[in-house]
Amino acid sequence: MAEKTVHLAVYETLADWEFGHAVAHINNPKFQRRPGRYRVRTVARTPEPITTLGGLRITPDLTADELDPADSAMLIMPGAGGWQRGNAVFAQAARRFLEADVPVAAICGATYALAREGLLNDRDHTSNALSSLAKAKAYTGAHRYRDEPAVTDRKLITAGATGPLEFAREIFAELDLYTPEALDAWYGFHRTGDPKLYFKLAKASAA
Repeated sequence: MAEKTVHLAVYETLADWEFGHAVAHINNPKFQRRPGRYRVRTVARTPEPITTLGGLRITPDLTADELDPADSAMLIMPGAGGWQRGNAVFAQAARRFLEADVPVAAICGATYALAREGLLNDRDHTSNALSSLAKAKAYTGAHRYRDEPAVTDRKLITAGATGPLEFAREIFAELDLYTPEALDAWYGFHRTGDPKLYFKLAKASAA
């Protein structure tokens, strides 16, 4: 089985906590339906290292001009302090991905970039708040806004800043990372800390 790449967009002031669950568990084969199916590679506008909000330095694996939907299983776009000031290249990449029927997952400020690109007008979606999206001139999708932690519609996953766990759950579902039973147990365990759900997760994955 050929390994597939999930691309993680990285940029200055990247919000570490918003992609942590997703990346850690994509890269961890434990409990997965088909272990080792995916790997995560980072992509930035330039080859220079970036610094996250948590102070971590990340050297990207590739640059945005090398990013091709045909080589990707998904593009993940976390939030950052500078989304409204730049990073339009990734919103444009998101358009190419969706037009190629390759999933895109955006959380927090990255959803604003998608609104500015007009990508939320015909799909159900969420964000930090509807009022933040309304500032984007190209946004006419208020009727499709859902006040939920995370929403998936036709290959597009969106989430608010307080929903990184739900964001990861939607990503795993789109990637078919776990069986449905294992995914429910994974989410329940990380949401509540109930040890019974951990054993349910192990049992579901073993089955």
